[in-house]
Amino acid sequence: MYQFIPPLFRATTLLILLSVTALLPFGFKPAPKPKPVVLAYVGGFRGLVDTDKIAVEKLTHINYAFVDIKNNRAWLHNLATDSTNFRRLNELKQRNPDLKILISIGGWAWSENFSDAVFSDTARTAFAASAVDIVRQYQLDGIDIDWEYPGMKGEDNVFRPEDKQNFTLLFKALREQLNGLKQQTGKNYLVTTAMPGFPEIFTHTDMAQAHPYLDYVNVMTYDHYTGGPLAGHHTNLYPSGKVDNEQSGDRAVKLYKQAGVPVNKLILGIAFYGRAWQLQNDNPNRQPRTIAKVERGGGYTFIKDSLLTNPAYKRHWDRKAKAPYLYNATLKRFVSYDDEESVKAKCRYVQRRGLAGVMFWEYFSDPKTYLLSEINRQLP
Repeated sequence: MYQFIPPLFRATTLLILLSVTALLPFGFKPAPKPKPVVLAYVGGFRGLVDTDKIAVEKLTHINYAFVDIKNNRAWLHNLATDSTNFRRLNELKQRNPDLKILISIGGWAWSENFSDAVFSDTARTAFAASAVDIVRQYQLDGIDIDWEYPGMKGEDNVFRPEDKQNFTLLFKALREQLNGLKQQTGKNYLVTTAMPGFPEIFTHTDMAQAHPYLDYVNVMTYDHYTGGPLAGHHTNLYPSGKVDNEQSGDRAVKLYKQAGVPVNKLILGIAFYGRAWQLQNDNPNRQPRTIAKVERGGGYTFIKDSLLTNPAYKRHWDRKAKAPYLYNATLKRFVSYDDEESVKAKCRYVQRRGLAGVMFWEYFSDPKTYLLSEINRQLP
């Protein structure tokens, strides 16, 4: 049905709309998109870190690996070198004032005591306080938890069914105590976690309950193949289509989304190192790739400078998996790794899917920054 609108009312309405539209470029600009995260795990467990060799201008975050757990407290395993490393890492902020430095607690070798440290309310409170004390004392920016693994076997860790609930409560305790520190310093502090990409982890965690306390979830989309008995892509973005139930970066991202983690909290993992095996058969494309023995893959600088320049090694590209591999026919040696082409694919994936950014293990596996430079080209 037609409704009569007086001409004066129509003119006034049009004038208001035009005025609002004219103001949009000046007073109502949309918030800028956050800069993509480029997070490096830097290994301090080896001793002193040569911070002069860190291209800090190309990073947004450094996670210092690792802080140990002793007597149910966060513990600096090598106090003399750890304290020196913290001082030197903080000095990098003179070159990159926006840099955030976090302690990463645990890791593969130092996760055995997590379950005990967070088993009760009292234990969790004391553990969180010990971790926050390190942040306070060394003027750092947050805490990363690399628990391998809650509720299931890692290297030689204690695990129990209660880990599932206590995993979430750990992040709650850390967030509350860091909020208390913020009231003293005025700084915002980060709480993050490194998580595997395999589906079994979701039986032993409740990510929908945990993520509200977390700024980022660093998804370790690498080590898909480790000790054996088979070889394959260890850090592929997509499944190759040749292996049943194959792990991949994309699969892991989808699992975390299904578990309730917002995509803009997810950080995709990149491997700055390779994994290598000697195969039993002499055809790297024959499935399954049964191994004769595990060998050392090396960091990417070594792979690029020493293996890719060696005519005995032939580079292959799995177009479907977006993953490279090397094969030495004489040695039957299969090497899986990330390179510039796969890093480019991962960075574009992050941009298309709205992920927070990328992280990598470990900085000094590629001291010539071949891969970090590619990351910066793709995520300016």
